[in-house]
Amino acid sequence: MNEVQADIKSLANKIVGEQMTRERLKELEAGTERIDRGLWAELAKANLLGIALPESVGGSGYGIMELCVVLQEVGRFVAPLPLLTTVAMTALPIAEFGTDEQQQRLLPPVVNGDAVYTAALQEPLSTDPLTPATTAKRDGDGWTLDGTKTAVPWGPIADRILVNASTGDGTVGLFLVHPSDPGVSLDRAEATNREPQAVLTLKGARVADADVIGDPTAGTDAIEWLYRRALAGLCATAVGVMEEAVRITAAYISEREQFERPLATFQGATLRIADAYIDTQATNVATWSAIWRLAEGRPADDELAIAKYWVADGGHRVVHACQHLHGGMGVDIDYPIHRYLLWGKELELTLGGATPQLLRLGASMAGVA
Repeated sequence: MNEVQADIKSLANKIVGEQMTRERLKELEAGTERIDRGLWAELAKANLLGIALPESVGGSGYGIMELCVVLQEVGRFVAPLPLLTTVAMTALPIAEFGTDEQQQRLLPPVVNGDAVYTAALQEPLSTDPLTPATTAKRDGDGWTLDGTKTAVPWGPIADRILVNASTGDGTVGLFLVHPSDPGVSLDRAEATNREPQAVLTLKGARVADADVIGDPTAGTDAIEWLYRRALAGLCATAVGVMEEAVRITAAYISEREQFERPLATFQGATLRIADAYIDTQATNVATWSAIWRLAEGRPADDELAIAKYWVADGGHRVVHACQHLHGGMGVDIDYPIHRYLLWGKELELTLGGATPQLLRLGASMAGVA
């Protein structure tokens, strides 16, 4: 991490940490929207929402590494913010593949904190974004979309939803859908970590050419590009979750006494938290190695699969161990550790759990990917 990235990390830690108190999290969980609009605005003021977006739209002009530094701090404080979906999964692809007009129209609201975007990549029978069952058919000066997307993160409050759809035999494209357009319907759902999600149904939804991102008949590269950055951002978020869960738990077992001795003096508890620390460090190394390769323009698919495998497999062990070591306190929702379990479980399966990552790696090793 260079000096600039360290400064970004310190700034994000300060802003998110000061506002994401336990009391504030409880207020948000008791509400209906869940997003902390005040914190979202503060991140915009610090230009952290635009950290990886071009200077031409008001951003700072940095890249995926700097964005992931911020996302790690979002995970550390389990802050309910659509940063991953808005920037990594939607704004960055627009900046990379969109026209100048699209960039000037769609990206300044992200930088200013006035817009929430998301991407709908998962479907009922498939998590592979390159083979969507959702279809897009040419219709005059636009396209007509039909299909269903599941587990759309932050879908209920999104201003735009980026949809991948098949445009022909083996071709795919990216389309920006407005939630209020005819033929678009959203059914609200809730993720394991209480994040608002939606089931998106498209029935003859029309998207004008002005809202097509890149070449709709050759969108494979764009979707792969998007998926890599989504994985990178998700893994960085998970590292923050795991690190803080271990820190909270280590402090707890050092102070909590049983039989007039701190829990940390019992070998079983010590070994359990040590294993959680090792899993966290392994995930940390795998994640930042993959992000660095991505930022440097090097091949990173295998490294991202390895990092996501550690998030799914090691992350599962970490959040369960931390919950277990808290004993009865772990089930008290007035105590923060339960949120890290919920976030860990959600991040474990999002964009493919451990098994899909191993299958990706196996295919790559066999030379068929």
